[in-house]
Amino acid sequence: MSDKNDLRKYSSQVVDGVERAPGRSMLRAVGFTDEDFKKPQIGIASTWAMVTPCNMHIDKLAVEAEKGANAAGAKGVIFNTITISDGIANGTEGMKYSLVSREVIADSIEVVAGCEGFDGLVTVGGCDKNMPGCLIGMARLNRPSIFVYGGTIRPGAGHTDIISVFEAVGQNARGDINEIQVKQIEEVAIPGPGSCGGMYTANTMASAIEALGMSLPGSSSQDAVGSDKASDSFRAGQQVMELLKLDLKPRDIMTRKAFENAIRVVIALAGSTNAVLHLLAMAHAVDVELTLDDFVELGKVSPVVADLRPSGKYMMSELVAIGGIQPLMKRMLAAGMLHGDAMTVTGKTLAENLENVADYPEGQDVILPFDQPVKKDSHLVVLRGNLSPTGAVAKITGKEGLRFEGTARVYHGEEGALAGILNGEVKAGDVIVIRYEGPKGGPGMREMLSPTSAVMGKGLGKDVALITDGRFSGGSHGFVVGHITPEAFDGGPIALIEDGDKITIDAETRQITVGVSDAELAERKTRWVRPESRYKRGVLAKYAKTVSSASEGAVTDKYL
Repeated sequence: MSDKNDLRKYSSQVVDGVERAPGRSMLRAVGFTDEDFKKPQIGIASTWAMVTPCNMHIDKLAVEAEKGANAAGAKGVIFNTITISDGIANGTEGMKYSLVSREVIADSIEVVAGCEGFDGLVTVGGCDKNMPGCLIGMARLNRPSIFVYGGTIRPGAGHTDIISVFEAVGQNARGDINEIQVKQIEEVAIPGPGSCGGMYTANTMASAIEALGMSLPGSSSQDAVGSDKASDSFRAGQQVMELLKLDLKPRDIMTRKAFENAIRVVIALAGSTNAVLHLLAMAHAVDVELTLDDFVELGKVSPVVADLRPSGKYMMSELVAIGGIQPLMKRMLAAGMLHGDAMTVTGKTLAENLENVADYPEGQDVILPFDQPVKKDSHLVVLRGNLSPTGAVAKITGKEGLRFEGTARVYHGEEGALAGILNGEVKAGDVIVIRYEGPKGGPGMREMLSPTSAVMGKGLGKDVALITDGRFSGGSHGFVVGHITPEAFDGGPIALIEDGDKITIDAETRQITVGVSDAELAERKTRWVRPESRYKRGVLAKYAKTVSSASEGAVTDKYL
């Protein structure tokens, strides 16, 4: 138990003593009273913005968290950080800023909290990159902290969501629907606030963070609009005060066991490949050793049991309606799949949190029994071979098949590939190769959601594969392999592939190979010239100079 005076370990440096009178004067202008200066200060990091429905309501949740902190005897202080929208930027040059925003968000939370002397933190996020960005920022600071998820969106009319719109573009190119029908889907798919509605990256990361122990039980499985989410935010504000009293910090919670719990829950839910990238980055922030091999080993003994989009039929709101992920975690704990002694932000262990959780209602088929899984082992398949010596990440549920052999059709960048898919250049039997989209080469490691959605919309989902040194949206499905390392910009083998090369992807042997001899690849390497980077100034240029490999989480502070 921490000494009471330690509750103000950081804020006391900012407001105590006559020499701090100028700072107190400024804080009085934003509403501080004499009594407030004696209280621990809780920073409330809000990712509110009107650039995306995922975050348009988060200002209200931040206010609830502030109220909770104040009710517990602290002084809540709301500040903002940024967010971007993958759904809007996908397929454009702007998408290069997406993964970069994770680092900007982490940096900004660290900067504000470090500068202003907050004793604890609540961060509220609701879109792909701002969630791991929040966790990385909190982990670096290592002050008592809780994450609040903004919640999932409700389905659009006709059980539609954002992926329905992306795939409608491909259906239009195939001639199945006309532009008026595309517009009709466009108009109804996003009915209001909340994160994209399947087990895409936002809901995946929210679930991973809850399994990690860094959000309150149930936070990941709530609709964005409703009293549950407001209550979750209020309780988070209150609970940080309890964490201060316990001196319980992110490094006490984000342990090796906690990361193993998060990985296994992500697998059970058929979560996004982006979880691999983000969990590696979050582990790096707390100095927990985590590698691609850990995903391999845990994947061998972790079944996929959720029938959720994009590869399944249900949406997150339907999982929310039957109890969210808590009953799933209780089942997993009982089966020996989780570490029950992992500490959480409740001040209790995972097992203690799950003790009184009821099972799913009879008759539901969103979450399947462990003996009747969607897939008996992980859908997140780490592949290696002469095409990716240091590892690539595939999302293979088995519905796409477990092996693909085809002929390379190579594109330098996403735009060319999308055009090739839509105009019929890509044929059945092709392996679409999209390169120079890695963390350095993009720069920014864009998601290939537009090409994968076009493949599905064109009806080629079972007939082509797609590989890239970029990454995929949580909404991507089909036979796709991303995060190929070393990336093309570093002269990795993906840079040396030529049209017509034979490529084999085998999910069972976990290999990805190109049918070219080592001697031929070496000869091609002598002719390879790294392309000139388009970005010489600004954030993308800085990112490209400092970012690590995707196999290491694409972090920007690993080799400083």
